Amino acid sequence: MYTCGPTVYDTAHIGNLRTYIFEDILRRTLEFLGYHVKHVMNITDVEDKIIKKAKANKQNIWQVTKPYTREFLHDIQELNIKPAHVYPTATAHVPEMVKLIRELEEKGLAYEGKDNSVYFDISKFKPYGKLVGIKKIKVKDGARVDSDEYEKNEARDFVLWKTKKKNEPGWKSPWGEGRPGWHIECSAMSMKYLGKTFDIHTGGVDNVFPHHENEIAQSEAATGQKFVNYWVHGEHLLVGNERMGKSLGNFYTLRDIEKHGFLPLAFRYLALNAHYRSKLNFTWRSLGGADSAVWNLWRELGRMKFVGEKEALQTKKGKLNEHRKSFRAAIEDDLDTPKALSVLRRVITDMEITANDKRSLVFEMDDVLGLSLQYADKLSKVPLHVKTLVAGRELMRRNQQFVKADSFRNKIKSLGYDVEDTSYGPFVWPNRKLKSHPKI
Repeated sequence: MYTCGPTVYDTAHIGNLRTYIFEDILRRTLEFLGYHVKHVMNITDVEDKIIKKAKANKQNIWQVTKPYTREFLHDIQELNIKPAHVYPTATAHVPEMVKLIRELEEKGLAYEGKDNSVYFDISKFKPYGKLVGIKKIKVKDGARVDSDEYEKNEARDFVLWKTKKKNEPGWKSPWGEGRPGWHIECSAMSMKYLGKTFDIHTGGVDNVFPHHENEIAQSEAATGQKFVNYWVHGEHLLVGNERMGKSLGNFYTLRDIEKHGFLPLAFRYLALNAHYRSKLNFTWRSLGGADSAVWNLWRELGRMKFVGEKEALQTKKGKLNEHRKSFRAAIEDDLDTPKALSVLRRVITDMEITANDKRSLVFEMDDVLGLSLQYADKLSKVPLHVKTLVAGRELMRRNQQFVKADSFRNKIKSLGYDVEDTSYGPFVWPNRKLKSHPKI
């Protein structure tokens, strides 16, 4: 599986991160279903925006890209996204790109323009437009573009190799010093690590055209083989019912989420409540609800652990398999995470399953959902000094010294814990929300 990774000229916004969450769910689902997945995600570390920022800051491109690359990897860790097996960078794979461009040139599918840049001739690749449907694209004969910006629904010969301009980074090539175009990067890196034909290529819907269409054209033209078996794309995250984007200035980052006092995992939960092929409108109110939902899940699992040590109930025969089948059916149905979450919630409220069996089944489902639900076990570990106060409060209650018992409760609360009286005894749970990703 190849996923289009970030262009590291700035912090990834949560619209980008929604796509990476969906791709993580896809990978987790495949692994849950017994497949072995090799996951490759590129890092684009040379591109027009990166060069522009480097010039503005009087830096080289690596001084720009390395901090943002580290920040990106931190962000996906905060969201409990599994790391890819390989993170190839564009600048480390220029020889592979040059080789691929030469193959296209030798086959008469690429040409050198007057500016000494090299372009792909889309008129020579008859299936061009098959990913989105050729009728949707106006092919502009003889036109070409040396950047990655396109007019809507207009196809042009696209750049494979850009001639070096003044004060820009460059690499040696048969066409002189220059740098690769964006589209050729993904073709060269994906085929290096996954072969000429591989199973799954993912990205956001904004990548379909021209990026993925151009990847297909140059890859299949070079190899004569099918490039990708399955293309899977995630929909946009909206804010105020408009697409979230840096160019629009209406985006948020994980830093913004944390500044508002919410867990990064709350955003993951919010994303799972919408199908990946549906637009999702982001609001702070909906994120607050998701944050509470994650915290409540941990609390319920903590309560199950507490009850499971004492209850005598036995799980009704067939109940676990019934929920397993429902969950599997949901994720197999085009990654229906909203339905999968509803199955998980049904498990938690099912009175015919023991607390311990519920926990085991919920953790099994979380292998796909990735909400770090096992962190509930760490939260349920109460410090000795708090346990001592809880025991003291119980003694006061038995002696009907309720004023003193309340003072113990207030002291426990001030230390960050709440006490809930149950038929199994006092259940103690933290009352302070976490501010970052829990480390299990």
